[in-house]
Amino acid sequence: MFKNGLQIGLMLFGMFFGAGNLIFPPSLGFESGSMFAPAILGFLLSGIGMPVIALIIGTFNPGGFRAEMNQKISPIFSLLLLALIYLSIGPLMAIPRTAATSFSIGVLPITGDGTLPLALFTIVYFAFAWWLAITPTKLLARLGKVLTPMFALLIVILMLTGLLAYTTTSLAEPLGKYSASAFGTGFIEGYNTMDTLASFAFCILALNEMRRIHFHSAREHYTSVWMAGLAVAVLMGALYLGLALLGNHFPIPPEVYGDAHINLGAYVLSQSSLTLFGPTGMYFLAVMVTLTCFTTTVGLIAAVSTFFAEEFPVLSYKKYVTLICLVSLVLANLGLNQIIQVTLPLLLFVYPIAISIVMLTIINKFVGLSKLGMRCTVTAAGLVSAIDIAAQFFHLDGAAALIQGLPLGDSGLGWLVPVLICLVLSLVLPGKISGESALDESL
Repeated sequence: MFKNGLQIGLMLFGMFFGAGNLIFPPSLGFESGSMFAPAILGFLLSGIGMPVIALIIGTFNPGGFRAEMNQKISPIFSLLLLALIYLSIGPLMAIPRTAATSFSIGVLPITGDGTLPLALFTIVYFAFAWWLAITPTKLLARLGKVLTPMFALLIVILMLTGLLAYTTTSLAEPLGKYSASAFGTGFIEGYNTMDTLASFAFCILALNEMRRIHFHSAREHYTSVWMAGLAVAVLMGALYLGLALLGNHFPIPPEVYGDAHINLGAYVLSQSSLTLFGPTGMYFLAVMVTLTCFTTTVGLIAAVSTFFAEEFPVLSYKKYVTLICLVSLVLANLGLNQIIQVTLPLLLFVYPIAISIVMLTIINKFVGLSKLGMRCTVTAAGLVSAIDIAAQFFHLDGAAALIQGLPLGDSGLGWLVPVLICLVLSLVLPGKISGESALDESL
């Protein structure tokens, strides 16, 4: 049980930990300065807590979040929301972005910028991704046992070498919002990783791996789920903390951190690699970043293909893998920034709804909730998110005024208080339903 859970957890950790997870912590570490402790605590609570809880809750139910939403909201809603989630974190945004990010941070310093180097890199990148994703039964062996330990070891080497070389905090006073509220800003940064959406995707792969194990009882399944979640939490927490400490100690000139166009996280990774390892640091960085992004790419391709093959069996799993790789290859080379601008509103729309679903599912495991109240909860999350998108991307003054009038509206969490109010109403409104038992004891 423990061994199976740890192996699945290692595979899931490799899928979760992508480019954003690599870049955010060093940036937080530097900008928080002397307020590092509360900032990283807030980041760990939201950046690990929400995704891991979502992963565990989604994996407890053999039907995943689809079954939970079918019962609590409606089958049509669950299918539509999951389709939007898988598209937004799949071929329309996250998958091509992982390839483009690994090229721009890791490979571009070696090959130089240009259409041809990017094209050659992404062709090779997605060819290998296709080869790994085409056989989902081998993901545990290939990702969990081989690729994930490789990139994790490289990150640990960079972290430990950097912490031995740089022993003091490089910035005395915190910058920007960290000076006003270090914990709150760190919490928002962790929330902004949007890994909770990845939990919706990856729990389907975890469930498939667990079905192949053939547990003899519900207890074995429960234990493996908890072990997998614990493994993800511990591994992500260790790397987050180490990378944030590296950023907190690495010296950055004022002209660099004063330039809004420079990504501080990427700067810390690239410059620390070059400083610590000399000329070979460039190649060290290329391998580390590419492997980190690549495991996420393979996991997303497999998860998205599995979902669409099950829900829309017009194409087989292998054909969906091929289609997603081809679409992602094209978008990684042509107009990725424009595609992100188009799909980002979709991502920001579904994210609060997804978190609301997780909250409802957790609470409903312990107390009965009104189905009407739960529908109002997700409606409130979607409505406030839509208004926020209208304010941010379409610059509607009325929408902006509404969002600013909400608690936490200026932090992108304007949906939270309306959702909590609706959750309370779900406790008192009629038509309560009890959460389904996570597993049938006959497993």
